[in-house]
Amino acid sequence: MCNVLTGLCALILSVTLIHASFAQLHPANPATYRRLPPLREQSAILDDWRDERVSRIPKLLNKYRVHAWLISQREYAEDTIWWSVKGATEYAPHRRTVLLFHTNTSSLAGRPNPLRWVDNTGAVWPELQEVLEAYDPRRIALNTDKDVAFGGGLHVGEYEALAEALGEGWMERTVNEPMLGIEYVATRVPGQLRYYRDLQEMTRALVEEAFSERVITPGLTTTEDVEWWFREKMLLLNVTTWNYPRVSVLIPDSFPGWSGTKDIIKEGDILHVDFGITAMGLNTDVQHMAYVLRASQGETDAPAGLKEGLRKANRMQDIVLANMRAGKTGNEVLKECLVQMKAEGLEGQIYSHPIGDWGHSAGAVIGFTNLPEHVPVLGELHILPNTYYSIELYAYSYVPERKETLRFRVEENAHWDEHTGRWQFVYGRQERLHLINATHTHPSSAVSGPGLVVQP
Repeated sequence: MCNVLTGLCALILSVTLIHASFAQLHPANPATYRRLPPLREQSAILDDWRDERVSRIPKLLNKYRVHAWLISQREYAEDTIWWSVKGATEYAPHRRTVLLFHTNTSSLAGRPNPLRWVDNTGAVWPELQEVLEAYDPRRIALNTDKDVAFGGGLHVGEYEALAEALGEGWMERTVNEPMLGIEYVATRVPGQLRYYRDLQEMTRALVEEAFSERVITPGLTTTEDVEWWFREKMLLLNVTTWNYPRVSVLIPDSFPGWSGTKDIIKEGDILHVDFGITAMGLNTDVQHMAYVLRASQGETDAPAGLKEGLRKANRMQDIVLANMRAGKTGNEVLKECLVQMKAEGLEGQIYSHPIGDWGHSAGAVIGFTNLPEHVPVLGELHILPNTYYSIELYAYSYVPERKETLRFRVEENAHWDEHTGRWQFVYGRQERLHLINATHTHPSSAVSGPGLVVQP
């Protein structure tokens, strides 16, 4: 009886999760270009977020049994962690910048955390030694990991300078603990989500406009034209990108599509974009698909086979979100997803990743394009709560109207919901193809190349 009840409860939970996922539908209304705060106000917001994150570092050090975290870098040779601990108006570490995060509440009581030196004379080293001698930390973390960028940002020259200045005694106390950098960079603060939603809506608005008659005139506009339209439009919006907007005409061999294509867009084409924007210290990363209607033949909707392919990709997204749990490794989630996909008759590949401070940010990955079943190192990391993820994947689906099997490549960003212990999409997801109808051509799109009109 207990087993029956347990099974019934599991089934109810599974159905509930599926419905919860499908409740995050294709947004009902067109996305709008959100207005971000003025730069001066953004700076204050970013510094508040930074202060909140840095205040957690002593607790993080205790978690990993580390007493001090020493970061040393020079201008143009920054540690990866620098970009997540710097002030909003700092664009580079000056000269040699040394940071010492610590858990000390005695000899360093009342002093800043981190202690910070900016120096090009060598005066930092005796001062640092004096602090270490008073504190006497037994385990000092250096970012020397050979596999993880967020734990391996200490340049070789800086390591040698540290070793020479501190001597063998202190260097023997140094340890490699990559999880310090991974967890610090990955973990979000509550105030970020409001603005991250705005960035997601802006990203969506960019895609909706790009994949429309305002920008594309079939037979005239090229995929490269659309890529440059994205770049120009982002400048008007006062955002930038970490991921060049790659626009492609999809064919069966289109994968991974990192370079986009160089095609004149025609009726009947399936379009794809992979890009993200950067603003307020956050990054987005999406992939959407569009269909160019054969308007000259009276076509008013996408073929059913294309809709079915996107539905399969959406179902794979549901599977990933349903299996993601904090504490599981990325490889465990990947394996569970692949088993469930097989049981449901779905074919495709999953390659999802953390996002936030970076487009491909710190934390456990769930598959790679070239490692579809098991990822060494990064896939063996445990998924952390209170993080953002990019749910990136494709579903294989046969399209009878075209007599070809295509990869339906989609990507949306998700955030951790502390109330459910689950991840959910930040701004819905694509469940309907963007449609481009030449009979609705906007006056400004009747030119190609550099003449493409980018309206504010």
